[in-house]
Amino acid sequence: MRKTILIAIGLLGWTYSLAALAADLEPYPLEYWALRPVINNVQVSPDGKYLGLMKIPTKDGNPIIEVYETADLDKEPFRLNADPMEITNFYWVSDKDIVFTLRQKVRDRIEGFNQGVYENRLAVVDVIKKKMRSFDESNAAIEHLLPNKPSKIIISFQEGEANGPASKIKEAYRPRAYWEFDLDRGTKKLLIRGKLALGNIQFDIDGRPYYAQGFDVKEGDYVAYSRWPGEKKWTEAARASEDSFETFNAVGLDPEKPRHWLMRMNNGDDKVGLWSYDTDNRKLDELIYRRKDADVYGVRYHSNRWKYPGKIVGVSYFKDKYRVEYFDEVEGATYKQLEELIPYSHYVNISSRSRDGNTMVVYNAGPRDPGTYYLLKDGRFKTIGSRQPLLESEKLADVKYITYDSRDGRQIPAYLTVPNGEGPFPLIVLPHGGPFVQETVIYDEWSQMLANNGYMVLQPQYRGSLGYGLDFYMSAFMNGGQGGYKMQDDKDDGALHLIEEGLADSDRVAMFGWSYGGYAALVAASRAKQIYQCVIAGAAVSDTNMQVNYYRFQMRGAQRDEQLRMWDDSVAPIDEEEVAKVNVPMLLIHGDVDQRVPIDHARKYRKLLDKYNKNYKYLELEGADHFSNTLFFEHQIELYESMIDFLANDCGMKPDLQASVAE
Repeated sequence: MRKTILIAIGLLGWTYSLAALAADLEPYPLEYWALRPVINNVQVSPDGKYLGLMKIPTKDGNPIIEVYETADLDKEPFRLNADPMEITNFYWVSDKDIVFTLRQKVRDRIEGFNQGVYENRLAVVDVIKKKMRSFDESNAAIEHLLPNKPSKIIISFQEGEANGPASKIKEAYRPRAYWEFDLDRGTKKLLIRGKLALGNIQFDIDGRPYYAQGFDVKEGDYVAYSRWPGEKKWTEAARASEDSFETFNAVGLDPEKPRHWLMRMNNGDDKVGLWSYDTDNRKLDELIYRRKDADVYGVRYHSNRWKYPGKIVGVSYFKDKYRVEYFDEVEGATYKQLEELIPYSHYVNISSRSRDGNTMVVYNAGPRDPGTYYLLKDGRFKTIGSRQPLLESEKLADVKYITYDSRDGRQIPAYLTVPNGEGPFPLIVLPHGGPFVQETVIYDEWSQMLANNGYMVLQPQYRGSLGYGLDFYMSAFMNGGQGGYKMQDDKDDGALHLIEEGLADSDRVAMFGWSYGGYAALVAASRAKQIYQCVIAGAAVSDTNMQVNYYRFQMRGAQRDEQLRMWDDSVAPIDEEEVAKVNVPMLLIHGDVDQRVPIDHARKYRKLLDKYNKNYKYLELEGADHFSNTLFFEHQIELYESMIDFLANDCGMKPDLQASVAE
């Protein structure tokens, strides 16, 4: 209580005492970081009269939905609780109806790779009549909200098992069946049943299928199809070989040219660009946008999805932050004004807007903002609330985008979270999972929690990371898999760079990672030229052969080359000679129902650690899956307490700030 009071006095402009200053520098209680988002997914109804949001009212509670009148946010809201099921998301589908998704734990153990312990359901609530209806539609995906049909949505189901020809390609291409679902009657009508050769179907505002992508088993090609209004048959529009590593995907319709798609493609270039594609003549028509320093990430759609559904207004890319080049001057000017208005603006998004455009919810997140929602209505701009209201911007840390050279001369981008105070700091190297994903730090809870406790955090975009071009991506697995080799050097060289710059303390360096990042932490623990004092490995892949065997025979072409070359040629932490070389303390963390990296990885690895009498601690998170949305308060607090205690005591990496405050 003393700490809270002293901080409040300081914010009111009173003079700090020495005790207050110490309290201000003292890290937040870890309970603050362990909280799931207090509010989330704030949306206005299509007519702008209501505002809905998800709220978790207690630290160990499940989300509820609250619905307010936008004209009077102080008025008591309508509240909806779906206990014993957990609300996971919601959408406005009419001026009065909200459709929401729920999940419930239905088994205690996973049923195999990528088969978790939850099942999902759909429900709808009339916010005026305050009546709810749930539907027995298990594991349905919401595909389209159909703005022109307020009582209907399109849902899909993945049908059949991954066998036969479908087993030879990735799970995303297994057929899905698409249904128009009537929310008033609880009935559904089949629209189209996808198949291996023609699936992944997209629909227009009226529910007409207009785009599909499938796989030609005979030719070994991915094929894109078009079907424009008035046409009854699909027409092949584009194809790409399974052996190509180039990006090939449509992101929407070209707003300037009829019967043209906008596509993300390399087209022979190292970087992904945005192209206008002529579907009738099956050729690229115009390069809209491309950069020399980063791939095109995607597009930004018009903020008014009710009036301009699917309209593309800008092209986006990630580098130091999420950036957009706008085609639509009005949208661009609107976002510019909002960025100037919002404190600590970083990633600004109009997440919801009324049909007439006059009421909108604006969201901002960034290094010094865990996520704040605002309501703009009748010219008045109001703060709705923060995802994490206990965290003050002034006590969060800045994030810097840096580059450094790996030992073979390749330039590596990275994000550096810098604690408040003076360095050199103890350093945590935090590699992302994947490994073949694109990471951009907007607001990262793990790095902010560590920085708040005095640790500098480096998030290296090691070779293989997406977003930096084809050569950078392919360098992770060409000429043999580089897991544990050059990919590992990229991480170590980032730490060495910060030490050389005087920012990090060479005697206080650790690695913490999750999934592939956990694998990297295991590899770091056994490196001969050791720069780390300890490692923390979460949900780590220890047996690379076991992991790749889960999907080895469901892959073809470039995918097979990419993944199998990566894992088959890379360092396997489970090898006894690797375990024997472990030379630093380890903290292993694993969820007991992890469907992506099953817990057998941790159990097999621990047996070898015991055999070789290695120094380690182990934390098993009961009921936790691989993914962050299954980490509840009790999981997070266990995780954070174990990490901070391990770093300070087992690693001897207690930051100077903690020591000075304690004194």
